[in-house]
Amino acid sequence: MSKPNVVLAYSGGLDTSYCVLYLQEQGYDVHAVHVNTGGFDNTEVIELEKRALSMGAITFKSINNEQEYYAKCLRYLLYGNILRNNTYPLSVSSERVFQSIAILEYCQEVGATHVAHGSTGAGNDQIRFDGAFESLASHITVITPIRDQQLSRQEEIDYINARGFKWTQEKADYSINQGLWGTSIGGKETLTSRDTLPEEAWLHNCKKEEPTEVEITFSKGQAIALDGHRYDTPVDLIKEFNKRGYAYAIGRDIHVGDTIIGIKGRVGFEAPAALMLIKAHELLEKHTLSKWQIHWKKQLSDWYGMFLHEGKYLEPVMRNIEGFLADSQDTVNGKVYVKLYPYRFELIGIDSKNDLMNSTFGQYGETNLAWTGEDAKGFTKIYSNADKIFYHVNEDKK
Repeated sequence: MSKPNVVLAYSGGLDTSYCVLYLQEQGYDVHAVHVNTGGFDNTEVIELEKRALSMGAITFKSINNEQEYYAKCLRYLLYGNILRNNTYPLSVSSERVFQSIAILEYCQEVGATHVAHGSTGAGNDQIRFDGAFESLASHITVITPIRDQQLSRQEEIDYINARGFKWTQEKADYSINQGLWGTSIGGKETLTSRDTLPEEAWLHNCKKEEPTEVEITFSKGQAIALDGHRYDTPVDLIKEFNKRGYAYAIGRDIHVGDTIIGIKGRVGFEAPAALMLIKAHELLEKHTLSKWQIHWKKQLSDWYGMFLHEGKYLEPVMRNIEGFLADSQDTVNGKVYVKLYPYRFELIGIDSKNDLMNSTFGQYGETNLAWTGEDAKGFTKIYSNADKIFYHVNEDKK
């Protein structure tokens, strides 16, 4: 009898490497699939393939999903200036649904009746993967060895090494997820509320000391050029901006937030391009959008980020919010000037034909050109009416 096929969402880390060995011992033909959302170059993908096949996977496939990931997700995170808890740019949480969809398509390709992933029972990813699988392909059986067996990292290492492979504890000290919008880093320090990640835990160390100014060109809310150089795709621009930011070790932080399962979580991340682009875009919007556009964008952006983080990308209301966010970007055009320093960046200013400060009506705190002093006095009197009436009726509240 032929063995049942299982498609394994494969990252090459400890958990999914354990899964390759375990699933084949349980009688499955393991098809390892890696969905690249921007964190791996060709050399790294080749190494992943070697590892998966050496451990017993019968096939390995890497699917590059960068362009779709940007078009269907990242551009809306940029339009919305979305930072979870005003800190985290959803570097990893935003990837999972797109990886899930690509994995399900591969299941159809190889005729798999089972799909597996290496999530634990204590994190968000289990919900994101399972939710997408359940919503789009409830007929496929989901297998989760790490979650079901409640394995410690040391138990996984011992299991792998007992089968003739060498996996050191040092290699397993930190859980790292790399992507186009940033890299997350979890370790023993992030399991505490007190400690921060040591220098050796970060993937990129500071290599440049001299400050550099960068000119970012935006067209309808999307970044299209750095220092006047236009890129073939926004993905290429993000990769280049990441390189520049990593050289200064920009974009490091630790996010503390509420997980889908109700406990607090803490994770480190490096996301230079995401943070610099979001803050530059936000500054440009301050100049080019109306007060009420900015106000309502904030409300909807917060909901969009929360739903995406909590695995609800497939909820239809997300398409409605995306429509609003995209429509708000018509006047978000111009250049933003950002200065890069070791470990930080500074927003310098903007230049835009849509800059609402470039009006002939007046300059804040200086001159009023479209109204008189008497106009201002009358406006202030009417503007204060509601408060004046309240305190006239309620003398004791004065």
